[in-house]
Amino acid sequence: MGFNAVKIGKYTIEKPIIQGGMGVGISWDQLAGNVSKEGGLGVISSVGTGYYKNKEFAGKLVSNRPLSEVNFYSKDGFEAIIKSAREITGDKPLAANILYAISGYGDVVRNACELGIDIIITGAGLPTNMPEFTEGYPDVALVPIVSSAKALKIICKRWKKRYNRLPDAVIVEGPKSGGHQGFTYEQCKMPEYQLENIVAPVVEEAALWGDMPIFAAGGVWDKKDIEEMMALGASGVQMGTRFIGTYECDAHANFKKVLLDAKEDDIQLMGSPVGYPAQGIVTNLTHLVAKREGPAIKCISNCVAPCNRGEEAKAVGFCIADRLSDAYEGNLETGLFFSGTNGYRVNEIISVAELMKKLIEGE
Repeated sequence: MGFNAVKIGKYTIEKPIIQGGMGVGISWDQLAGNVSKEGGLGVISSVGTGYYKNKEFAGKLVSNRPLSEVNFYSKDGFEAIIKSAREITGDKPLAANILYAISGYGDVVRNACELGIDIIITGAGLPTNMPEFTEGYPDVALVPIVSSAKALKIICKRWKKRYNRLPDAVIVEGPKSGGHQGFTYEQCKMPEYQLENIVAPVVEEAALWGDMPIFAAGGVWDKKDIEEMMALGASGVQMGTRFIGTYECDAHANFKKVLLDAKEDDIQLMGSPVGYPAQGIVTNLTHLVAKREGPAIKCISNCVAPCNRGEEAKAVGFCIADRLSDAYEGNLETGLFFSGTNGYRVNEIISVAELMKKLIEGE
C-alpha cells in the first residue's frame, strides 16, 4: 500500500506522518525542522521555551528556573526555535503544538501566528475557542486533538456557530500515547477506548462536517500500524515517542538513554497536576513521588491552569514544569520522562531521514 500526500488547510504534507509535539524541549527546532524537511509535518512544542539554549531567553529566573508563565513560555525563545527550524525546513509546512491547558493559551496561539507557524495543533482539553485567537491569519490551519467522536462533534458545532470555521484536520489520540491522556485511568485500559476502536467513529463524525483528514495517534509504531489506521479511514498518523530515538531529537542524551534502557513494564500511567493520567517511564522520580519524598514543590513557573498554582502538584506529589525541564536537561534523579507504551521498542538511535524511510517503505 502506497502512502499519499495529505492536505491540511492550504498546506500539503508529502508523507502522511505528523511528528507529535513533545515538551519540554523534546521536539524543538532540530527534530521538527528535520521531520518537515523529510516530507512529514514537524511540530514544535511551545511548552517551556524559556529553557531553550540554556535559558538564554527566559528573562527572570528564581532558583535557576523561569519565573511565572511569561518566562517559562518565552515568546523570544519560541521565535528563536521557529527561526532555527525554518532554516532547516525551508518553505515546507511547520506546525506548533500548543496545549489548551497552559496558562495564557490565547497569547501563545497569537504568537505562533505572528511568528509564521503554518499549522497549530491543540490538545489537553477541548479547544472550543481556538479560532478566536487566529483572527487575521486565515491561512493558519487549525488541528484539534480529540479522543472521541463526541468531542469532535462539540468542537465542530461550536466553531461553526461562533466562527463559521471547521478544523482543517483532526488528530484522534488513543491511550497508548506518551504524556497526558484524554481518558480516565479506567478508560485507558478498556477495549472500547483503544485507538483501533475510536478511529472509525471519528472518521464518520468528520464526514458529516466536510472533508477534513483524520490522523490517528497513540501507539503507532511502524508501516504496518500506519496501514492499519488507514484501513480504518485515517488519512495519516501522528507519532511522538519513536522520534525520540533519532539523532536530531532535541532531547538530552540521558533522556534517549532512559528510553533505550526501558523495559515494557517500566512504562506506566501516573497522576499529573494537569488533572489527566500521564504515561511515562518509571524512574528514580516516580519512586520518590510514590514515597512522598519528591523534590519540593514551589510553583515557580505557573505553567498550566488546571494545576491551580501548585495545588494539584502538591496533591500528586510533583511539579510538572520542574520535572519535565529536569528531564530536558538530562537530570536522571529528578526528571520526568514521558513515553508512549511502545517506548521500550526504541533500541537504537537513527537519523530522522532513516526513520521516515523505514515508516514509508517498511523495516
